Amino acid sequence: MEKKRICIIGGGASGLMAAVMAAREGAEVTLLEHNDKAGKKLLATGNGRCNLTNLDQDPGFYHTRTPEAVRSVLESFSMQQTVAFFSGIGIYTRNKNHCLYPASMQASSVLEVLEAEARYRKVKLKFREHVTAVLPQKDGQDPFIVQTQTWQYPADAVILACGSSASSIEGADGSGYGIAKALGHTVVPPLPALVPLKGKGTYFSKWAGVRAEGRVSLLAEETIFQQEEGEIQLTEYGVSGIPVFQVSGYAVRLLEEGVPVTLLLDFFPDFDRNGLVKLLENRSRQCPYKNLKELLIGLFPKKLIEILAEGCTQIEEVAAKIKEFPVPITGYKPLEQAQVCSGGVDLAQIDPGTMESRLVPGLYFTGELTDVDGLCGGYNLQWAWSTGALAGKHAASS
Repeated sequence: MEKKRICIIGGGASGLMAAVMAAREGAEVTLLEHNDKAGKKLLATGNGRCNLTNLDQDPGFYHTRTPEAVRSVLESFSMQQTVAFFSGIGIYTRNKNHCLYPASMQASSVLEVLEAEARYRKVKLKFREHVTAVLPQKDGQDPFIVQTQTWQYPADAVILACGSSASSIEGADGSGYGIAKALGHTVVPPLPALVPLKGKGTYFSKWAGVRAEGRVSLLAEETIFQQEEGEIQLTEYGVSGIPVFQVSGYAVRLLEEGVPVTLLLDFFPDFDRNGLVKLLENRSRQCPYKNLKELLIGLFPKKLIEILAEGCTQIEEVAAKIKEFPVPITGYKPLEQAQVCSGGVDLAQIDPGTMESRLVPGLYFTGELTDVDGLCGGYNLQWAWSTGALAGKHAASS
């Protein structure tokens, strides 16, 4: 019996996972990567440490128009299966606040074991191959022809693992969207997610460089859409940091729809407003010689105190600014400065149990190319591992 020929386009996290899984099922696998090496984006994840996944998994941690499809994918190849897979090829994981990292704390370790397993399974890794078209064949022995600038690859099944156009890393060009569209698929317009946000204000130059623990609330149409806590980075253009990244996907989509968006920054989430007033009043009684600004010393960085206390004469006024500092959002940094994209191939056109196209039999999709983006904390890589595993396994065995 002849081996099934699988052609995978893209040598990132989901593409390498798909290659290994398809080869384990006995398929003849060729992986085409247009960079000179695989996994360039993977090497940058987790600031080079590679946050593989997260122990806390819920479809609510993933932004998508099809949450039930996400649930199905994550149940079909779970976080536990992911950890077992990497353990089996040499990665021992360390738990840091529910985020799992390789014990080496090096993303290069993850890439190396994936490539070693792929080569052991006889996967053909071909670099500097830019795919220009995927051509389903109505007649003849080859269901697909994958066209590159220099060659044609016949295949029984094709897995699109091209990634998104987010990141400034070489190769993040979004070329997979055009291939998907040419094959009849709907692509939700890609927009930056996990990205810094630009704001409107005269004080940004004063607070630039400050890092402060706090809570970020996304306000639009008098509704709080999302709240996140962590270290907020205050910049000369607006705000950044993980809690801002977490709400940025929603913020960007709302802005694109013409909806005014405001971030409410709570610089002291340990207390509600009344509790904060009492805290400040107590500090005033203890040190009656201090003015309003001096009462805040020891609670906030000096540059932030100047902004919080500006224009305030009463404790109640400064407490209100500390608990609900509004930053009207006017824009966002470009795709090159985003960690991932929102948008992509519509999941409604993909079978979530196999990642096979509902429109083109034998065509599969993985990772960031699909209309799913996760929060910070290993969720986008978990999506890559789950979709890659399902696509590789089912492309080879169907």
